[in-house]
Amino acid sequence: MAKVYNEEFKKQLVKEYIQGKSYPTLEKEYGVAKSTLSGWVKKYSEECLISQPHTTNSTAFSPKEIQQLHKRIAELEKENLFLKKAAAFFVREAD
Repeated sequence: MAKVYNEEFKKQLVKEYIQGKSYPTLEKEYGVAKSTLSGWVKKYSEECLISQPHTTNSTAFSPKEIQQLHKRIAELEKENLFLKKAAAFFVREAD
C-alpha cells in the first residue's frame, strides 16, 4: 500500500530542494523516492517560491520568471511540432 504524505510535508521537501538539497539527499533523509519528489517539485515549486523569502541561491526564479519560462517552453514546443510536421512532409515529397 502506498504511503500517504500530507501537503505540508510535501511542501517542506520542495522548499528544501529549492534551497539546494539534491534528490538523493532528500531521498536518503526522508525515505521518499526521487520520482515522488520530482512530482512534488513540479506541483508545488511555484507556490513554495512565492511563499519563501528570496534566497541567495542563484538558481531560484521569481514567479514572473517561471511564468515567462513556461510561456517560452510552450512556444518552443509548438515550433518543434511544426518542424517535425514539415520534415515529415518533405520526406514524403522526396519519395
